[in-house]
Amino acid sequence: MRGRRSVDTEPLGSVLQILPGSARGRSVLAVKVSAEAARRFFVTRHFLAPARSLKGGPKAALKVFARFGAVQVDPIAVAGRNHDLVLHARVAGYDPGICDRLYQRREIFETYNKGLSLVPTDELPWARGTLSLRSPKLIAENKAVAKQVLQRIRREGPLSSQDFERVSGPTTDWFGAQTNTVRAVLEAYNVTGVLGLARREGNRRYYDLSERLLPAEVLERKVPVVEQMRHKLLSRYRSHGLLGIGGDGSGTFGGLGPAMPDPRFPGFPGRTALRKQLIEAGELVPVEIEGQRGKRYVVRDEVGLLEAPSDPPPSVAFIPPFDAVVWDRKFLGSLFGFDYVWELFVPPEKRRWGWYVLPIVFGDRFVGRIEPRIDQDNATVSVLDLWWEKGFTPGRTEGFVDAMRDAFGAYLGFARATRLEWPPHLKAEKRLFGTGA
Repeated sequence: MRGRRSVDTEPLGSVLQILPGSARGRSVLAVKVSAEAARRFFVTRHFLAPARSLKGGPKAALKVFARFGAVQVDPIAVAGRNHDLVLHARVAGYDPGICDRLYQRREIFETYNKGLSLVPTDELPWARGTLSLRSPKLIAENKAVAKQVLQRIRREGPLSSQDFERVSGPTTDWFGAQTNTVRAVLEAYNVTGVLGLARREGNRRYYDLSERLLPAEVLERKVPVVEQMRHKLLSRYRSHGLLGIGGDGSGTFGGLGPAMPDPRFPGFPGRTALRKQLIEAGELVPVEIEGQRGKRYVVRDEVGLLEAPSDPPPSVAFIPPFDAVVWDRKFLGSLFGFDYVWELFVPPEKRRWGWYVLPIVFGDRFVGRIEPRIDQDNATVSVLDLWWEKGFTPGRTEGFVDAMRDAFGAYLGFARATRLEWPPHLKAEKRLFGTGA
């Protein structure tokens, strides 16, 4: 009988097993890994070990899209737009104009996949499917407005909601307030694929007919809705890297229909059945992580990386609120010991941190969070506050100060700023990391 290995000699690599007893009697490949291996794999597959290591500008950005399948869009830009921050954390010398140019060339396109997301255009035939009941209903309930919107866009080209007179109807937003019916119709047409996003000007979105925006071969490719939902489900696992089967309130599987068959969606077998199909096809591989409850799943092409994750070098990345890294908050808490809450909707007096705060990743650890603000008029980045995790001391952690300085230098370049401004209560951090001037 073999003796148990000590902690110091326990390998990081995974153990491959064949698990019998799938729903169709097939054997399924599965993986067991230590918690440390899972942490190292997670940051490495997210191109964060080291951060900003992908070189090649647009080609490097496309590499991120190819791996993740989708990058979520959010218009709030106080610290940089979410999709730009996702790419900045991974692409060396990333400039926000890169993503805009890729969109103009239609190499990426905006569609709904866990909220508004940018996806590779060549995946659109599989990514544009929707099970939305609300959008077709909204269009049907506002036929006159919907007809007018479509006629004007067909005649005049890309238009935004501001190009129409405001119309109020029965539609309300998610706060329960009455919304602009024109805007709601534009968004519904976008969800159903009739319209697409032609461009953005700040937070204003201009819509045009999909046939004027997308290559003919993309529009002509017809994929059954069930196959599209299976693809979109797989894309969530591609984005995150180690998702389980449940949600944690962050809408990880939103827009993919119910877990089980539902008479409202005839012919749709439910997410559970689609996931089972992906597992049986070998597209998803079950993972058991030491000390973690429940199975996780890794995409097939990343099993090798999971078996032998590298030791992450000392680098720092700032992670935006809609980065796939922070989708599963329970996972962050159990595997990384990091309590993540986006406090935008928390009353100011009840916030522990701030309303737009970026987690700080160092190697394979979450070591703190930062609240930056970009002031392009004055070419500055203001650090409103910094919070370090309990037990973490920046100046006593090998490699951290230099890595944080590098991260600040990269962020200043991203923000087109020349200096950092620090509040009085962060004098120690100012001494450690400088002003960037």
